[in-house]
Amino acid sequence: MKKILVATEKPFSKEAVDGIRKIVEESGNELVLLENYTDNQQLLDAVAEVDAMIIRSDKATREVIEAAKNLKVVVRAGAGYDNIDLEAATEKGVVAMNTPGQNSNAVAELVFGMLISLVRSGFDGAAGSELRGKKLGLHAFGYIGKLVAQIANGFGMEVYAYSPSLARNPKLGEEFNVTAVQDPVMLYEKCDIVSLHMPANADTKGSINYEVLSKMPDNGVIINTARKEVVNEADMVRIMEEKPKFKYGTDIKPGNHDEMAEKFAKRYLASAKKCGAQTAEANMNAGLAAANQIVKFFQTGDETFRVNK
Repeated sequence: MKKILVATEKPFSKEAVDGIRKIVEESGNELVLLENYTDNQQLLDAVAEVDAMIIRSDKATREVIEAAKNLKVVVRAGAGYDNIDLEAATEKGVVAMNTPGQNSNAVAELVFGMLISLVRSGFDGAAGSELRGKKLGLHAFGYIGKLVAQIANGFGMEVYAYSPSLARNPKLGEEFNVTAVQDPVMLYEKCDIVSLHMPANADTKGSINYEVLSKMPDNGVIINTARKEVVNEADMVRIMEEKPKFKYGTDIKPGNHDEMAEKFAKRYLASAKKCGAQTAEANMNAGLAAANQIVKFFQTGDETFRVNK
């Protein structure tokens, strides 16, 4: 019998927890719950005896991984996994996984929720603009980008994307009615709106900077449902000061949120907390996927969604 910990400072729904419990217990294992914890020591204590761990936005730091002496696998219920110390996991022989695709539709729909609010002036009665005929750029074209493209086609938008996957497989663009561009700067030169979907890594952190933002039209729009770190926050302020119609919507509050909200109240939108995956469906899908991946890992050694070496 393996002990499988669900450690969630921001808990799953009750229905998701019940589903996870069913998967875990029917496979002959034990579920351990740590929800709404307020101190890192609680997490360190909880991981001490477990064999596996499911997290959401919780931090699986080196300290946490080293405290979990029996840990074999940690699964981040979601697509991004920069909250797992992959180097520490690899050193300790721990398999790190994510659950790609499970939250994608929720995030894709949020892109358009934020976008419509911005282009319609927050529904304050002022004249706004429409999406039909606008050029939408997708910076990265994974699970979420593909769904955003499908929705954008329904709005009658022209869709462009920058992604190595499109360069490798031109038929992918045809399938989703997307035109591939050869480098990211071209995306910002060509499009009225750009939606960010890349991970935060050494290549992407701070990459959405003055150089690329300045290529966009004066009434350009950036939507960020990816990671806070990919946007150069000072450069975003500079662009919005220089271009009085430029708009920015983000699902991740920037470090300079108060400044942005004060200076650009009508052109800046940030969710109260990251809510891209905050739907009942996404909550359930990601939690059950994480539980199933752990069970398969222990039963057959399946490492399909492994993200560390």
